[in-house]
Amino acid sequence: MAENHLKWYNKTLHQYFSNDEIKMLMAKNNWKALLEIADTWFWIAFAFFIAGYWTNPLTIIIALLIIGGKQLACAIILHDCSHDSVFTSRGVNRLVGNWLGAYPIFHDVDKYRPYHTQHHINTGLDDDPDVPLTVGYPTTRASMMRKFARDLFGMSGFKSFLGVIFMQMGFLKYALNGKADRVSLKDKSLGDIILTAVKNLAGPVAANLLLFLILYITGKPWLYLLWIGAMLTTYNFCIRVRSMAEHSMVDNFHNPHKNTRTTYASFIERMLFAPHHVNYHSEHHLCMGAPSYNLPLMHKLLLERGYYKDGTKEDNYFTIVKKAVIT
Repeated sequence: MAENHLKWYNKTLHQYFSNDEIKMLMAKNNWKALLEIADTWFWIAFAFFIAGYWTNPLTIIIALLIIGGKQLACAIILHDCSHDSVFTSRGVNRLVGNWLGAYPIFHDVDKYRPYHTQHHINTGLDDDPDVPLTVGYPTTRASMMRKFARDLFGMSGFKSFLGVIFMQMGFLKYALNGKADRVSLKDKSLGDIILTAVKNLAGPVAANLLLFLILYITGKPWLYLLWIGAMLTTYNFCIRVRSMAEHSMVDNFHNPHKNTRTTYASFIERMLFAPHHVNYHSEHHLCMGAPSYNLPLMHKLLLERGYYKDGTKEDNYFTIVKKAVIT
């Protein structure tokens, strides 16, 4: 079944695009890539600035929302660099993907890549590791309110953060779907366990220490609490809405033409749920090696050529949330 998916992607890509067009859509541009990364970190700096310069409840809330959305952007930098689809150099993709994407949110490109590859190979099938993130919708209004409350008040974030730390320490199998599959440690010594933890957490700890030191130098070290606070709260809210939009409430989970959705996004929606053009998700699955900055053009061409007569798209993220609630 998964092999049929891959054949369908390849056949459909060549059905809608010539070889020259595919080459154009796959072309990487280091300057565009730098601008994409700089945009994310500009908004992170802006959030710290407004909270530190005009400290009040409103700016704190705004900063938490911006940082949560941009932590999702860090996750997308990790995602895109794991595809080697941002910079022309594989080494630069790995370096930037880790230090400006994965490490600040305690992840790692090398661990994420094989996990995420299975999602592309098996999208919507039983072996898709991300299926648990997309099933269960639509749900009742009360259930949705409880989910959002757990996200925004830190319950979801605390659980997922502990899970990530235990995965990096080697206690749990690497997964981002909420499952906690234990790794057997019976053949490992205490030294092995400590070495694994140090090796896997060195980068994330160093990146977070560097962020703290930068804020310390500015005279506002307490602002780092906003980074951790957002990681436990607004980041999880942003992830939930983004995940619902990509693969939930589709007509046919097993049909690659229908099981992935592209969602148009306003400025605020791009800030929270759709950084780095991740909202063009059908395009990404059709050609996962295409850089994110080429996806809007790819969408325009697919739209003109009739792909969305059967494809799945939505006008905005608010509509996605409405669809996810039983009325």
